[in-house]
Amino acid sequence: MTAPDKPKIATESPFAERGGPIQVFYTPLDAPRRPTISHAEGIYMWDTDGKRYLDATSGPVVSNIGHGNAKVLAAMNEQAAKVCYASRALFENTANIALAERVAELAGPGFERVFVVSGGSEATEAAMKLARQYAVARGEKGRWKVLARNPGYHGATLGAVSVTGDPETDALYEPVMRIMPRVPAPFTYRTPGNIDADTHARDCAQALEDAILEEGPDSVLAFIMEPVGGLATGALVAPDAYYTAVRDICTRHGVLLIFDEVMSGAGRTGRFLAAEHWPDARPDMVTLAKGVAAGYTPMGMVLASREMVQTVVENGGFLHGHTYSANPLSCAVGDAVLREVVEQDLIGNAERLGVLLGDRLATLMESSPIVGDVRGIGLLRALEIVADKTTKTSFPPKAKAISRIVELGLERGLLLYSRSTAGGRYGEWLMITPPLIMTEAQLDEMMELLTEVLAAFQAEALA
Repeated sequence: MTAPDKPKIATESPFAERGGPIQVFYTPLDAPRRPTISHAEGIYMWDTDGKRYLDATSGPVVSNIGHGNAKVLAAMNEQAAKVCYASRALFENTANIALAERVAELAGPGFERVFVVSGGSEATEAAMKLARQYAVARGEKGRWKVLARNPGYHGATLGAVSVTGDPETDALYEPVMRIMPRVPAPFTYRTPGNIDADTHARDCAQALEDAILEEGPDSVLAFIMEPVGGLATGALVAPDAYYTAVRDICTRHGVLLIFDEVMSGAGRTGRFLAAEHWPDARPDMVTLAKGVAAGYTPMGMVLASREMVQTVVENGGFLHGHTYSANPLSCAVGDAVLREVVEQDLIGNAERLGVLLGDRLATLMESSPIVGDVRGIGLLRALEIVADKTTKTSFPPKAKAISRIVELGLERGLLLYSRSTAGGRYGEWLMITPPLIMTEAQLDEMMELLTEVLAAFQAEALA
């Protein structure tokens, strides 16, 4: 009997002429090719041509402790030699227990229970499900609506998209999901009628209460928001009174308050949780991802109180899970990452260097005709790019301004992360979120490159 022929692999594809890998389908055909990564160390990355890049944004705000951390790699190898995977349905594992205890200690009272998943989208889904089961266990079966802000971002799975405020994704995916009610985000730079930020924040808080009353308080389960904005709002920080008002409104109507800290958590704002900046507005639940494992493994988690979880457990347990929930290898890696965050005082470094970064970005804004706003806390910052600072007018969509700035950054060895939410309807910005290990000298280097990149774009755009 002759062996069957090996299956033929297609060699023709739209990418063939550009030399692209035939299995890649997520890159638009007209998009410029990206360099191929070779290796990385600390805050720097090298491509296969030997070019070095300074990572000004920690990837998509992930690489909090930088690359090649020897202690994390050692922990990874040690756990891999023991066991990489064991189903949580059959085994407990010490790595998961150690990670949960460390996170609970760092997060403080009210967050004694930790459910580990594989990323931010999964964390959003888990938080929504836990909230729902908690309501049912308490006899509040009518509560199911999760209110969110517009714009906002809470993940890419359908449940997470349902609470993500983005008109473009709503239009595309509405037929296969249920879009949840939205309330306006409390922008501080672009406000309706150019009213002051405090007034707008009060209006946004009132809009939340109005929405709860309109939907019916007994039907509203939770309100999810980013305490410090991520990519959807460009490091938005509302006036302090907003957070207190939101907490009071949720408490008054029995609505759970969920803080999405996928970007802002794990020390990036100079606190382990950004929620600590507003102690009078402490949420009922928190989601974490990205920096909590710093890119060394996919990881996300939900933090909740002992009482909430116990109520669910006593009523049959949490009806949810993923194959890789609490897997030993990822938990050992995540625990090692957070141990480094503590031992190197990276939260303190984020606070100290964050003040310096804020000052340096403010100085840049004063001298640059295309930087309209600087906002954020700690090492979670953003620059809003405008064509006219007086009118706050963005560049026209055809200019692809921030995309071009990212390209200019790549050319000069600076890695940037950008967003034009809803086609630029809310503005467009660059996230400036370097690794928490950054030194002052490296910050100077980053600022020099950033200034050069913006000047190059300015010369092109305003010529």
